[in-house]
Amino acid sequence: MFGKKRRWHCLPGQEPTELDKQVMYWENKGKLVPTRNLIKTKEQIEGIRKSGEINTGVLDEVERLIRPGMNTLEIDKICYDYCVAHGGKPACLGYEGFPKSVCTSINEVVCHGIPKKEDVLEEGDIVNVDFTTIYNGYYADASRMFIIGGKTTPEKEQLVRVAKECLELGAAAAQPFSFVGDIGHAVEKHAKKYHYGVVRDLCGHGVGLEFHEEPEVVHYGHRGTGMLLVPGMVFTIEPMINMGTWKVYIDADDKYGWEVITGDELPSAQWEHTFLMTENGLEILSR
Repeated sequence: MFGKKRRWHCLPGQEPTELDKQVMYWENKGKLVPTRNLIKTKEQIEGIRKSGEINTGVLDEVERLIRPGMNTLEIDKICYDYCVAHGGKPACLGYEGFPKSVCTSINEVVCHGIPKKEDVLEEGDIVNVDFTTIYNGYYADASRMFIIGGKTTPEKEQLVRVAKECLELGAAAAQPFSFVGDIGHAVEKHAKKYHYGVVRDLCGHGVGLEFHEEPEVVHYGHRGTGMLLVPGMVFTIEPMINMGTWKVYIDADDKYGWEVITGDELPSAQWEHTFLMTENGLEILSR
């Protein structure tokens, strides 16, 4: 590291802690490490946790009410009303021009689906509902898959299940002082067993004080690559798993330029949690 600007700095006037020593060990080996401001304080973690409780409640409310015949604009209202009633704000609303409070992505829509009155849920559809809450300036982010009517084709049902398993395996791979690439390796390895594509154009991210922070959490790749994962970091894991190709495109009919579609228009599934890295592994802050 001689001659290079360090990302990690010890606190002024203090001897290096054990945490400092472990992070600097990996930085000296040329690994990408977080900056200290990515390590959340106890107060910040508590704020993110409270935001996460509201965010989880939003998706619980959707799970309670979602049904065939409902349009996705109704889902948007459910999310907005619950979030605001509990003191939060929808982070998506107005974000870089996004027009609604939640993303509702049906079947071949990978992510960023915009709620519309004309998008009516039919029995057998699979839909991802992705919501982010701001509470007292703290952010929490999560999404769930829903099978409309409770039953779909065996192929779609398997896709939804495997996508959730990819999230769980990625989370299990994320241990203190492991690397973002360990998450991606675990996700990709499992998805490949089913010949599924793992979307590469979008990724998970740090979250908490802003909507999107470092690190970028990619869902493919090799162990030991990417940023070092240090206790106190908060980030999402949100693999987008396609039944066919991993390639995607932006819907040309979407005037806002947000909706992402699978390249072959086969279905896609995604689950997302916000996690806190602790000294013992990950804690879920929103699901």
